[in-house]
Amino acid sequence: MSAGTYTPRPGAAPLGRMIAAQTALETRMLLRNGEQLLLTVIIPTLLLVLFSAVDIVDTGAGESVDFLAPGILALAVMSTAFTGQAIATGFERRYGVLKRLAASPLPRWALMTAKTLAVLVTEVLQVVLLTVIAFALGWSPHGNPLAVLLLLVLGTAAFSGLGLLMAGTLKAEATLAAANLVFLLLLVGGGVVVPLDKFPDAVQSVLGLLPIAALSDGLRDVLQHGAAMPWGDLGVLTMWAALGLGAAARFFRWE
Repeated sequence: MSAGTYTPRPGAAPLGRMIAAQTALETRMLLRNGEQLLLTVIIPTLLLVLFSAVDIVDTGAGESVDFLAPGILALAVMSTAFTGQAIATGFERRYGVLKRLAASPLPRWALMTAKTLAVLVTEVLQVVLLTVIAFALGWSPHGNPLAVLLLLVLGTAAFSGLGLLMAGTLKAEATLAAANLVFLLLLVGGGVVVPLDKFPDAVQSVLGLLPIAALSDGLRDVLQHGAAMPWGDLGVLTMWAALGLGAAARFFRWE
């Protein structure tokens, strides 16, 4: 046996391995949290099934599920990237978890990268589940898959930036209340289950600039109407992503 067999090798693990390990941990924490599952899986699923099966809201010509499925996919992105992430990160900040992680070999930007990757993993599971349910309800999607992917990625970036901004600037209790309130308001007024043309003309122009409205309308244009690339909605999401991520990077407080 050589003398150096048990020689310690101090130092941090490779950066990629650290990010992958933190991503796996963040994903498990998201999926094990009952409140998170309520927001990310149960509520979108119930809304999709309920509003598709019962004629509660006039969604226009065609099957209700063709209108509702894109909006519910947008809601799923918002629930995970914004509401869920804001609440979880806010309480991690309150309890000092972020402060301790920031002192570890994992760089702060890598920690935020791991959180974002965990959100993306969760969203993939959401999209698969909701798509299967929508198909079972008679959904007939159309359009360009690349446009759908761009919308989902930009929507995730926009909501993730806003969620981190809220979690990094408000107290945990305020974040909890504000994130849930915003979720409810955007559910009603963001074109998810109620078409924007049901609102007064003056209100429509304002609501159309919201990230949830841009994401739901963009997905609807592609998946329901077969649009090639909804540049206007992509532009709105890009603007929100730049503003949210930029503000989060500037004002986020770790303790």
